[in-house]
Amino acid sequence: MFHPEKDTNAIAEAAAILRRGGLLGIPTETVYGLGADGLNEDAVRRIFEAKGRPQDNPLILHVPDAGWLERCCVDVPETAYALAEKFWPGPLTM
Repeated sequence: MFHPEKDTNAIAEAAAILRRGGLLGIPTETVYGLGADGLNEDAVRRIFEAKGRPQDNPLILHVPDAGWLERCCVDVPETAYALAEKFWPGPLTM
């Protein structure tokens, strides 16, 4: 487990794991999540396998800004951009 406050290399090591298609435990407000590079199909498959999650139960994809919506989704409604503008950065799931 990495502790960024104790290990100055933790972020770089975590990024390297993600680039290699590995999985990370990521703390959230309530639980630890299992994270991977959401654009890496093998890494996404590993998440489904590790969690025993059915393929029809989608994962959350974290994106840095609203510009990513059209890169990852089709037919993005204008309300999505309005919500992103109002609540991002911050906890908002669409």
